[in-house]
Amino acid sequence: MKGKRMHKKVLAMVPGSFDPLTVGHLDILERSLHLFSEIVVVVAASVHKTGLFTVEERVEMIRKTVKKYKSIRVDAWDGLIMDYARKHKVGAVVRGLRAASDFEYEFMMAGMNKKLNPKVETVFMMTSENVYFVSSSAIRELVHFGSDVAPYVPPAVLKAIEKKKRMTR
Repeated sequence: MKGKRMHKKVLAMVPGSFDPLTVGHLDILERSLHLFSEIVVVVAASVHKTGLFTVEERVEMIRKTVKKYKSIRVDAWDGLIMDYARKHKVGAVVRGLRAASDFEYEFMMAGMNKKLNPKVETVFMMTSENVYFVSSSAIRELVHFGSDVAPYVPPAVLKAIEKKKRMTR
């Protein structure tokens, strides 16, 4: 096959808690579209994190944010992502990296995932330089202290945050 390029349709998964979705997540999603024929954003219920939004609210915010992309769909899952990958014939997992500290955790997770499902590849993608400092946990902290998060979240997420703030007053 020397000299020939093989193009294969690959369904890629971008899993995460997305609590909330940030411009950093959106950066990874948009850039992943250049590599994969279809992307599924899998909103995971995390047993380790206290959420700002329910899984259902997160799914809805992400759907509103990515509705212009025909190749991105959104789903929720409360089990192992490799079980999701097996069930839905996912070929790759895309993980965003902001810093070297992210790599160590993600590298270990990729190794475990490869043992759980050898058919799925993990692709690490560095976030763009203008959003590397944005994280969901930082956004939750800014929201808690009443700071403006508009530059760091998509409009649908900002609207949901403002609604939630009004409800808790």
